Amino acid sequence: MGTRAGRTRAALIGGLAAGGALALLLARARPRRPDGAVSATGVVARNAQLAAVGARSTASYALHRARLATAPDAEREAIEASYQLRTAAQVADALGNMKGALMKIGQMASYLDDGLPEPVRVALASLQQDAPPMSPELSAQVVRAELGAEPEKVFAEWDATPIAAASIGQVHRATTRSGLRVAVKLQYPGVDDAIRADLVNTDLLFRVLGTMFPGLEPAPLVAELRARLSEELDYRVEAANQRFFADAYRGHPFIAVPEVVDELSTGRVLTTELAAGARFADVEQWSQAERNRAGEAIYRFVFRSIYGLHAFNGDPHPGNYLFRPGGQVTFLDFGLVKRYTADEVALFESFIRTFVVDGDVPAFRRLMEEHHVLRPDPSISDDDVAGYFGHFYELVLHDREFTIDPDYSSETVRMYFDPNSPYAHVARAANVPPAFVITQRINLGLTAVLARLRATANFRRIAEELWPFVGGPPSTPMGEAEAAWLASRVGD
Repeated sequence: MGTRAGRTRAALIGGLAAGGALALLLARARPRRPDGAVSATGVVARNAQLAAVGARSTASYALHRARLATAPDAEREAIEASYQLRTAAQVADALGNMKGALMKIGQMASYLDDGLPEPVRVALASLQQDAPPMSPELSAQVVRAELGAEPEKVFAEWDATPIAAASIGQVHRATTRSGLRVAVKLQYPGVDDAIRADLVNTDLLFRVLGTMFPGLEPAPLVAELRARLSEELDYRVEAANQRFFADAYRGHPFIAVPEVVDELSTGRVLTTELAAGARFADVEQWSQAERNRAGEAIYRFVFRSIYGLHAFNGDPHPGNYLFRPGGQVTFLDFGLVKRYTADEVALFESFIRTFVVDGDVPAFRRLMEEHHVLRPDPSISDDDVAGYFGHFYELVLHDREFTIDPDYSSETVRMYFDPNSPYAHVARAANVPPAFVITQRINLGLTAVLARLRATANFRRIAEELWPFVGGPPSTPMGEAEAAWLASRVGD
């Protein structure tokens, strides 16, 4: 228990226990009357049943996948067909306990820290696994309702077997009538109602988040989460987000965003160019040099988007990337995008300039207190502030190579959750204003992703290229390629 990961393993028990309370509370979505209205009666009985059905379905699907993996080829099609979800009611039952804010928190937590206790890590990791797929008939029903005809009529080619099934929808390969190979994301029937039912229970979220984060003002945080998660339910919002990033990075030397096919997209269907590349698990087996290039591409995408576009995808996740050698990364899934105001970005810059560039901790502390990120507390010294926040800025504090490894990622999580940390009193005084809710998720997710790659770089020099108040020269070959691309776009 002397390692960082070991300390985090012990420390997170309390935080995850609170997360378990959140799971229980969110599972209790209010039942609906026959007229569709929410009923206040029968809450515990109905939702205990729903949670049990969902749990059985999740476990059953895991057994099904294991059985499928060992079955003879001739039997696999029949086994798969027997397990598909054929009605909207089956979708709701099978996935009912995996929707809403809990699922999103669980998906993030499941890859934040490999040092979690094994049963907890496995349980959380199950939230990343593919959901049971809809049957071809049910998928066709969604296409017919949204695009006006059977998939075989809308598309020149349609693969009825999904290539991915995730939290709110599944993805199919297809070819358009013009010959373009595309990925078609179909939203599960009724999933929007399931998530909105979760998000109604803001009073429960207030109580649980207040327990997990004592210094937190929960009301603005919950409002921000509700707004962002609600946006994910409308694929027209995701299409607009993806179109925005595709336009911004078109022609980039190592960053790609698939184009949206507008005429084949609706509120519940999103059609984009089909991207190719290696998955994250494959890249983890590549050489360290290739992993470093991939990590640099991801880092540049995150912070060029925040500082240059005032926007970013709020869900850094191993499943949202496709890789090719040479640092080529395709970015997927723009359902959860945070748009920042100019004032919010200027505030981020002022924090970095004061703490990292000027090294003025007292001024940094005054800024944090003025903007309600840190509650004034005379028991917290400036050294405490430097030690706590210095961890989060560690990779850019000095002009040297830095490796983001699992120990650093674990320590980052520990800073938030460990009641025995020497900086626990600072964490208790910290608050998360609305503008920082998704930003914190980005930081935690990015750190976890780069730690799995063991990404090594001089992040200070790369950051100075991206910080608008520095505008440093290219510091790597990828930086030189990006600078040339930027120069070519000056007139755009």
